[in-house]
Amino acid sequence: MTEAEKYLKDYLDYLEVEKNRSRKTRENYGRYLRLFIERQNVRSLKDISEDAIRDFRVALSRKNLKKNTQSYYVIAIRNFLKYLLKRDFKVLAPDKIELPKVSRRDIEVLDYGELERLIKAPKGTDIRSLRDRAILEVFFSTGLRLSELCALPRYIDLERGEISVRGKGDKLRVVFLSDEAKKAVKDYLAKRSDPEEFLFVSLTKKNKIIGRITPRAVERLVSFYARKAGIPKKVHPHQLRHSFATDLLINGADLRSVQSLLGHANISTTQIYTHLTNKELREVHRAFHGRRRRQ
Repeated sequence: MTEAEKYLKDYLDYLEVEKNRSRKTRENYGRYLRLFIERQNVRSLKDISEDAIRDFRVALSRKNLKKNTQSYYVIAIRNFLKYLLKRDFKVLAPDKIELPKVSRRDIEVLDYGELERLIKAPKGTDIRSLRDRAILEVFFSTGLRLSELCALPRYIDLERGEISVRGKGDKLRVVFLSDEAKKAVKDYLAKRSDPEEFLFVSLTKKNKIIGRITPRAVERLVSFYARKAGIPKKVHPHQLRHSFATDLLINGADLRSVQSLLGHANISTTQIYTHLTNKELREVHRAFHGRRRRQ
């Protein structure tokens, strides 16, 4: 085991034990950093140089990865260096590594008409249609991550419409169900007679319940109803989270509140959504500014 591999293992243990990060986070960081170590032949800590990182970033860019995907690798390297600095190792300063700029095109949201058509796309009163409508309503009402939605417990207080969610870093936050979401969940649960403890379940072709729903199944159903709703672009569950955030900001919510509802550790992550609302602000300006001068 090389020096770099030894300290990488120490860092991953630190993430899981001391920082209380999930096993999934450990796996992801391990994958990002091992690719860097292997690709750049990093054997000792002094091999983590600006040149090595720049060369690695060029290689990522040439793989045609999205900017936000590339940023995951860069963030992992920066955080690894921060960990090493904390332990008094003489390594490259993390601040010398700039994060990729994420363009607006990397974050796509549905316009309100598309969103309404998507949510209303599931028709019928069978358990599958009711489940799918409830999933779409809950996504837009709460802004949950895909993994968080799949892990929701069956027994929630629908009257209060509040759900405690354990998100990234094992942190708890409260999200809220709209009246439409509460009704959709209530109608769906009225069809359930099984003992399954999760809110959303997987179904066979004959609508037999076979355990909790998987993230892949949710991705497929969102894509299916987007096509059914006549939305020409590819739609994925995270776009509903984006739509949730931009809808709040457009309607006057403050950035700190949106940060709490999304479960972002840093407000800089939430600030990405302010760029998406600029178009809406321009439309407001065009509609209302200088009206007396145009009369």
